[in-house]
Amino acid sequence: MRNVLATIIGFIAASLTVYLIENLIGHNLFPLPDGADPLNMDWLSNNMNKIPVGIKICVVIAHFVGVLIGMFVAAKISKTSIVPSYIVGVLMLAATFFNIVMLPKELWFTLSDGVFAIVGFILGHILTKKQINKNF
Repeated sequence: MRNVLATIIGFIAASLTVYLIENLIGHNLFPLPDGADPLNMDWLSNNMNKIPVGIKICVVIAHFVGVLIGMFVAAKISKTSIVPSYIVGVLMLAATFFNIVMLPKELWFTLSDGVFAIVGFILGHILTKKQINKNF
């Protein structure tokens, strides 16, 4: 039961991290143009060139940090198994790659988003192993 809870809370922590960095920080530091509708996939697909570069960088950072935080939280709660962290990490990677596939982006944005999400998973794996090994 503890591992199920670790997975759920780890995923929530990862999702909240992404939301905070993308929306609260990114959109406040780099406002979208007038008339923008970031919740409308059609608008996003047709207007990626109008979105400030700063927001795109925040998205890359959010996906990287979200994977890392989610995996770490899952490990802290589980304490005995690395599986919840892997589940959270894979779900977040899947969400990142879904985002990459669904929205046309510049090459730098696509590559950096994918690479940094994978690096976040690798670092999350390292952090997770340290948490599991430290406790037992």
